[in-house]
Amino acid sequence: NANKDGGPKSKLAEIKLSYDKDGWTRTIRATDMKFQWTRFDTDGNVDTRNRFDTERSAYVRKLDWEADDDRMRKGRVSLVTPDKGVVDSKIKSANGTDLVTFQDIATAQNKNYEDKIQWFQDTCAQLCVEWNEGHMRMNVRRDYLLSDSMEAVMSLSRKDLRKVWRFEFIGEAGIDAGGLAREWFELVTEEVFDPDMGLWQTSATNQMCMQINPASEISCPDDHLIYFRFIGRVMGKAMFDRQLVKGHMVKHMYKHILGWPIMFNDLKDIDEEYYNSLKGLKDLGADLEYVGIDFTATEETLGVKQTVELIPNGADVDVTQENLPEYIEACLKYRMLGRYEAQVNELLLGFFDVIPEPLLTIFDFQELELLMCGLPSIEMEDWKKHTEYSGEYDRDGPNHDVCVWFWEVVSEYDQELKARLLQFVTGTSGVPAKGFGSLQGNDGNVRKFTVHGVTLETCVYPRSHTCFNRIDLPLYEEKEELEEKLKIAITMASTGFDIE
Repeated sequence: NANKDGGPKSKLAEIKLSYDKDGWTRTIRATDMKFQWTRFDTDGNVDTRNRFDTERSAYVRKLDWEADDDRMRKGRVSLVTPDKGVVDSKIKSANGTDLVTFQDIATAQNKNYEDKIQWFQDTCAQLCVEWNEGHMRMNVRRDYLLSDSMEAVMSLSRKDLRKVWRFEFIGEAGIDAGGLAREWFELVTEEVFDPDMGLWQTSATNQMCMQINPASEISCPDDHLIYFRFIGRVMGKAMFDRQLVKGHMVKHMYKHILGWPIMFNDLKDIDEEYYNSLKGLKDLGADLEYVGIDFTATEETLGVKQTVELIPNGADVDVTQENLPEYIEACLKYRMLGRYEAQVNELLLGFFDVIPEPLLTIFDFQELELLMCGLPSIEMEDWKKHTEYSGEYDRDGPNHDVCVWFWEVVSEYDQELKARLLQFVTGTSGVPAKGFGSLQGNDGNVRKFTVHGVTLETCVYPRSHTCFNRIDLPLYEEKEELEEKLKIAITMASTGFDIE
């Protein structure tokens, strides 16, 4: 009997993956041993609210597999309430035996970042097809890199994707001992993420972050979805082969890959103005009916405006005080997935052609970005030189005691913590090619990294405003307190935990 002490079912209670996302926790479902998201209310009971709430409600993407074809699986992505977003908790090896169990995942998830990566890479190595069982030669022409690569990668079966790939640039001498592979991943992902290609566009909030172009079909009318499937496979293969991707995505894309809860405040990172306007509707009360909005959104492509219905017959439904929560919910779902649902669908299908989804449950979205894009090389002098000071630090700037402590503390950080501080303040670990002097804000103007002084009455912990690349740093009285509070703020950011 599995229920005896020490049996699998009694261990379930212990398996709560340690990250806690806005109160959501991943737990094991006893009925089928799958991971699911659960939220507990303040009394410790499972929270079962139904109506959309901007502070509490969340959605996770769910991928329903429709046909299990060895070469091209079909599936459909949707946003569901977190309790329905389940993930397998074990992985089988090629011969059908259990390679990873839920206990392994729970143990790995509690490791530090470097040990997690090691565990992830060791597991991928066990999933890799043996060299003598077959390996793939990728012959591509440099002048037709993208089209050749896409044709090659899209012709492969899922098993081929886990074989060793060897690259050859046709007409060039060069044995691929790893250097050509690194170059191929770099060139292909750089080209795919180039906004001129039309598949991705820079995010409104940060020029280092790419978001899917909702109008990608216009740029690549014949094959834009095949490209997204290709991108997904290349990203997955890069992770599988310990290679890097030349392109940082907006935060919610990493959450979609991980199947993490998306909440109303995630909108703020893509479009703060839109987020604030939706929030403002709540303050209108009964006057909302005079604003004259319905359940539609407007898309503008190449100067042509198009109305999109957010619910069936949305143009005929006026937004009122009564149905406002449903309207905000519909807007959130549209902006987070609906606008580019077909593209996200293909990208995820491609990604999971290579990486088994349960393996990703050990990472948070910041760790996933660092793993896919690599730790940035951060030049401390350049960072300090291009930092501005405001608020309480306006007058003394870098000479203010607290700012001196801040830089002393940050200089002591390892690469990972420096990268997490960047993620916390600017929304991405990416540093512009020309350095910190060319950091842009959401209006396209240069918005330098800013340390803004606030009193301890305003907030106890540092806060960030990613659209302004600004950190609010309280006037601490001692360096030790700054060190402790800053580290908590940076490391808690990925759990979505609001410290105030």
